[in-house]
Amino acid sequence: MALIPKTQFDDLSLVRQGKVRDIFDTGDALLMVTTDRLSAFDVVLPDIIPDKGKVLNQISVFWFQQMESIVKNHIITTKVDDYPEEFKQYADALAKRSMLVKKAETFPVECIVRGYITGSGWSSYQKEGHVCGIELPKGLKESDKLEEPLFTPSTKAEIGDHDINISFDEAVKLIGTEKAEKLKSISLELYKKGAEYALSKGIIIADTKFEFGILDGEIILIDEILTPDSSRFWPLSEYEPGRGQNSFDKQFVRDWLIGSGWDKNPPGPELPQELIDKTSNTYKEIYKRLTGVNV
Repeated sequence: MALIPKTQFDDLSLVRQGKVRDIFDTGDALLMVTTDRLSAFDVVLPDIIPDKGKVLNQISVFWFQQMESIVKNHIITTKVDDYPEEFKQYADALAKRSMLVKKAETFPVECIVRGYITGSGWSSYQKEGHVCGIELPKGLKESDKLEEPLFTPSTKAEIGDHDINISFDEAVKLIGTEKAEKLKSISLELYKKGAEYALSKGIIIADTKFEFGILDGEIILIDEILTPDSSRFWPLSEYEPGRGQNSFDKQFVRDWLIGSGWDKNPPGPELPQELIDKTSNTYKEIYKRLTGVNV
């Protein structure tokens, strides 16, 4: 398991520390804090990316609001003044990078939607002609747009482990037919709406992942949504099928890590300063393009 730095809020009730987010129990709710940690290949890297947590949190808040007509989400408030008293002493540290959220029973699957053939989907297609059991037309090129977005779920890995792509039938075995069909439908609708909006801002969302939970018998959207950590963002102006694409996300970090010879097992290598700066600036740029304002 990868080692993660201790939270700066050690006197508070930390209940879970993910690759990027620290989650605290407030009693009736959870406080989710998005840190500046960076993970790749399911391993937390040793360097932090300045302001990354603020960007991710604000992008998620933006999208959660955009998608409320499709599915409810877990946000109670993002205003620190409305947080429980014990958290207000950390107002400066929590501002823009945190949200108070509802407690929900999470599904044991991640809901991945692919609009373009890239990443592990491209590798699977090259070897087997399908992605997560879904047969695709012959002759596709890397980064081609798919006729229709694909719903390709995966398991949820613990820190230091790797997510595993599964078929829809395997997802059904985990959560049941009705819930699997519902998650598929919601995920595809979310992706289509988000991709259409992003395209109007000159951004291609090649693929993404969503996470859901159940609260009072209703499916709600949780965690993060359509961020550079959970999605592949490509500049529309540079898009060209038949090759890997330049990205607005952390793909260039993954590319550097692969080129470094790292075996994708913890601990991860330290990043050069120029890559840290590029990552920070890239995350800020994607937020500005999507929302029209600075973080």
